[in-house]
Amino acid sequence: MIVAIHQPNFFPWLGYFDKIMHSDVFVFLDHVQFQKTGSMWTNRTRLPVNGTPSWITVPLDRSYQGYRQVNEMRILDDQPWREKLLRTLSMIYAKARYFDPVMQVLEKLINDREGNLAEYNILCVERLCEAIGITHRRFERSSRLTCRGASNALLASITRAVGGDTYMTGGGADDYLDESVFTAAGLRLLRQNYSPERYDQAGHRDFMPGLSIIDALMHLGFTGALKHVSREPGSASARAHSPLPIPPRTSPL
Repeated sequence: MIVAIHQPNFFPWLGYFDKIMHSDVFVFLDHVQFQKTGSMWTNRTRLPVNGTPSWITVPLDRSYQGYRQVNEMRILDDQPWREKLLRTLSMIYAKARYFDPVMQVLEKLINDREGNLAEYNILCVERLCEAIGITHRRFERSSRLTCRGASNALLASITRAVGGDTYMTGGGADDYLDESVFTAAGLRLLRQNYSPERYDQAGHRDFMPGLSIIDALMHLGFTGALKHVSREPGSASARAHSPLPIPPRTSPL
């Protein structure tokens, strides 16, 4: 039973969906602290504006004292960010091969009035999984589980709480991973060794990895995007299930 854990991100990149694809249970880590200043992947993503990877950000209500958990953050809807995002997508992708069918799905998601950031992101991720064809995956929220600890101990506790015996870690985990914590909990470790495969980005000479899944959907369609996250472990381009040690970080995503 392979468990992957990640914060609920805003229209995340293909690697996020690859992680979902290769886990049995995917847990949205929604009960950890949201940083008070700046932006995180939970409320921003990247799109190629004028040919350059640029941040697209969801405005948040930060008029609170102390700290809040991710699942307590509210979207600031007195700004027309939804309308702006839809205009931006039309500007960037109007000539993309799969613009029409993809926009039909995205318009419904972007216009959804869910005001809780975590719930909104979870809704979008789950609906996109359905559209792409990533099915028969079990989703959980860490806030609804009985788990304890911090950092590695928390990840191990969550894995156990959902019945997992294997924890899948993503890229960059060498910064914080303590293998002994998982071993002590009787858990096996796997690494997600996802390497983004190039695809045609409509005339851009240099491939831009790490963009929102929206970019892949516009150029590849739903079936094409699925192929980019369903490659067999051990293939030349990506190996999803690999034993530790964790390789050096190759991407900030």
